[in-house]
Amino acid sequence: MAEPLRLKAKSASPGIASGPAFLAEEPKAPSAAERPDAAPASQAAGGYGALEKAIDISIGELEHLADGADAQSRDIIDFQIEVLRDPSIAEATGARMEADENVVFAWVATLDAYIGELEAADEEQMRARAVDILDIKNRVLGALAGTPIADFPPGSVFIGKDMEPSRFLAHDWSKGGGIALFSGSTAGHVALLARAKSVPMVIGTGRFSAADGDPVSVDGNAGAVILQAGSMLIPPLVPAQEPAGDTQTTGGELRTADGVPILLSININDPAEIDALDPATAGVGLMRSEFSITSVADAANEERQLAIYRRVLEQAGDRPVTIRMLDIGGDKPLAGLEDLPALASGLRGIRLLLARPEIARVQARALLRAAVFGRLSVMLPMVTFPDEIDRMRELFREEAEKLGRRALLHRMPPIGMMVEVPAAALMLDTFGAAAFFSFGTNDLTQYLAASARDDLDADAGKAAPAVLRLIAQAVKLTAGKPVSICGDMAGNPSYLPGLLAAGLRHFSVAPARRPAIRSAIIGLNADGTRAAGE
Repeated sequence: MAEPLRLKAKSASPGIASGPAFLAEEPKAPSAAERPDAAPASQAAGGYGALEKAIDISIGELEHLADGADAQSRDIIDFQIEVLRDPSIAEATGARMEADENVVFAWVATLDAYIGELEAADEEQMRARAVDILDIKNRVLGALAGTPIADFPPGSVFIGKDMEPSRFLAHDWSKGGGIALFSGSTAGHVALLARAKSVPMVIGTGRFSAADGDPVSVDGNAGAVILQAGSMLIPPLVPAQEPAGDTQTTGGELRTADGVPILLSININDPAEIDALDPATAGVGLMRSEFSITSVADAANEERQLAIYRRVLEQAGDRPVTIRMLDIGGDKPLAGLEDLPALASGLRGIRLLLARPEIARVQARALLRAAVFGRLSVMLPMVTFPDEIDRMRELFREEAEKLGRRALLHRMPPIGMMVEVPAAALMLDTFGAAAFFSFGTNDLTQYLAASARDDLDADAGKAAPAVLRLIAQAVKLTAGKPVSICGDMAGNPSYLPGLLAAGLRHFSVAPARRPAIRSAIIGLNADGTRAAGE
């Protein structure tokens, strides 16, 4: 039997504790539809009044924590309340809002700037205060969204990069438990509180793998964490780099009647649909992130997005997952951003993300951090011109550098594009920065046929020959890069002959359509003709 893994750490509070692991970096956040107590989207976008209300709620929560607290705990809470009442924080947030930034993103950007200054300080005491500001940021963000930070089970061993002081104070430590932090500081408020309340705590473990509920022991005397057999250290951070752009795998390979390999992936709209990813499937060819990130509060919550993407990647295992960035705008508004000028002007997809980089930057950071947990590729929606990819790649590089400075594990995923605008399809040879291409036939059909969204179903059949011809021409311009199709055409057996004849060899379809498409493919030759005897 394999021996337990003993990780060397630094003692922050003496004592020994054992209990089930609680992974703080994998929150079980409910979706907006599952939160009956959530504030309406209009409140999250209600301007400075909504922010003032969220700050007042947060101050009230902190004052409640302070009731009956010891002097040291009260000092920490008073510091956080003082920051919340600091007029310079309010002024900086207000200035961002006057520059047409949404209240949620204005708050996040203001506090992130403050956190960055503290993390770059020379004195450890100042750097340790960064987690206090992170605590404040998340508390107000939760109040804006109506989703307060939940407690974790009594007796658990808290595992994470760091721990917020108010989370420590709100937890019942009478039933035992301990703390193991990947980084942390002995000068931080949580370390001071842990020593005062005799909670065993270690810091500086480096990142390690564990599952919720795994037995973990914290040795605050010797400075160590003991994990069950099978756990392992995660390799240290390496500079962000672009891996190979091939998103294909042999896991879901099938063959046409004449022996040509074909990949069949699935499209998902919700992380729960990952359960449909069986061993005969090549992976996730398209995850539409806008179905999981439905409000401005979600779009501003990096940790919530990270949890969603990580769940999908870990469930997929070694199979690839392509996540499309938020395709919002037009007929797909993001709750809380409906009234902004950017939406009123008809921006959608990547144009909206570039016009509102505060949205794109949060999602980019979550995707960069999630990439270490699986075979992630990122797909950009509604791309029309090559410079749009260049600008988004630069945004990803900037956010990767910031994550590196904060010593947060991340990886640069391949970045490709949806091909759903006719102008882009005709010029695919000019999109050299795209790592891969995927045809989105719904929008491609609509724009090619000049159809209204409501008339698309009626026009799709008549427009299909033109769409198939355009796809065939575009495939010839891909210069050997990975190419797939993920629109509704891919899930319709009647279009398979034309799509195969166009040169497509990777299809991503709704889970319910996979059996029919699989059966149809094995009855066709690679040129789209029917096999002998069919």
